[in-house]
Amino acid sequence: MSSACIRVLADPVQIKECKETLNRLDADLALTTQIFNLSGNAARLKILLLLYKEGKMCPCDLSDILDISVGGISQHLRKLKDGKLVKDKKVGQTVFYSLVNENIEILKPVLENLSKENQKESVS
Repeated sequence: MSSACIRVLADPVQIKECKETLNRLDADLALTTQIFNLSGNAARLKILLLLYKEGKMCPCDLSDILDISVGGISQHLRKLKDGKLVKDKKVGQTVFYSLVNENIEILKPVLENLSKENQKESVS
């Protein structure tokens, strides 16, 4: 079976409009790709879910919950912070991390769904 295109006539208007749409969305597509790349790691997705559910957490608590060294958690948090998905706030000697809500919008349906699945299991 050949994967060659057998199109008889191209629709130049459709092709032009699609290219223009993608060009207009270029910055949004780049941000979305970055968000999915960062959240595509299981540990980082778990961190995002915990921050979504809890509001804010420190690296030590995340380390205890996820059984990952504080250094490992810190590396994940740094990547998430560099990607503008989380922010930090120092309170005394403790640093708390929370979500950057405007940048996490695209992941909210996923995080909400995971939260609902957790609630279903704890009710059963």
